[in-house]
Amino acid sequence: TLLSLSLVESLCQLQKETRKCVFICSHSDLQVKVTPDTKAWKRTLTCSTTCTLTDNPTYIWYRNGQSLAWLTSHQHSVWNSETESYSCAVKGHEDLRSPAVCIQGHNCWRVTYTKRRICVLKGSTVNISCSYTHPTSYIEQGSFWFTEKDPVDVRSYPEYAGRVEYNRNTENHHTMTITHLTENDSAEYKFRLITTNEGRFSVFPGVMLTVTDILLEMDPTSVSEGERVTLRCRTQCTVSLNPTYIWYKNGQSLTNPITSYNSLILDPVNSYNSLILDPVSSEDAGNYSCAVEGLERILSPEETLTVRCEYMGC
Repeated sequence: TLLSLSLVESLCQLQKETRKCVFICSHSDLQVKVTPDTKAWKRTLTCSTTCTLTDNPTYIWYRNGQSLAWLTSHQHSVWNSETESYSCAVKGHEDLRSPAVCIQGHNCWRVTYTKRRICVLKGSTVNISCSYTHPTSYIEQGSFWFTEKDPVDVRSYPEYAGRVEYNRNTENHHTMTITHLTENDSAEYKFRLITTNEGRFSVFPGVMLTVTDILLEMDPTSVSEGERVTLRCRTQCTVSLNPTYIWYKNGQSLTNPITSYNSLILDPVNSYNSLILDPVSSEDAGNYSCAVEGLERILSPEETLTVRCEYMGC
């Protein structure tokens, strides 16, 4: 099960308090600092984190998104005049790469993704966005998003026909919108910038999109009055920060599912929400489904609860 970035950040914060941090921080915790070098024509780059890393970690450096395999220290020097961007990661955690920095302010090749991981429900709509810069000596000629190893615009594939829209919200900012999502849309999406002078630039890794079903699990599905039933609304990943779940019985929303005999449990680690009926009564029998608040049109398949009456007068 995938952890949401917010949960990972919370776990990391707890470990920071003890000053022992196994490297599970989000990429926003890792950063490249640019400082003057002992040589006037150079700059020093430092891969920095607020965590205290253990076991003498090996670092990985990236220039314009491409790995520099020969650099393994947390520091190295570059020329003042460079128009490249640099980022870093800790070996074994390459997916938690730092944001890229330019040696000369904004005058470099750089793409920064707004979110690195996105989880959405099947049938919904998603926005995947980034900001970017390029050397001022180059003129932008186009841009697109791609998923395969070879950069091919996703709009050229039949399965995306009529579902993908590009929007430049502001200068140097690009958003791709995909509608009517299917599980086949789950992929890593990368941004490609095209400029004059044969400029071609992308940054890896891109944005990992996971499209998930919403499922209802019922245990057990047939009980006697007075027993306990657990209904669990589950997604493959966390679709939003602290999602609110809506429960339905026989197609009608349970506006107040918490009563004297049942309770709600939210488990953010495993991305599910439980409705517990204990003790169950004959009035609880029926067809149940669930949804995430704000996406009520996307309901889970129904599960039927059968309650056997074992008392006189039932």
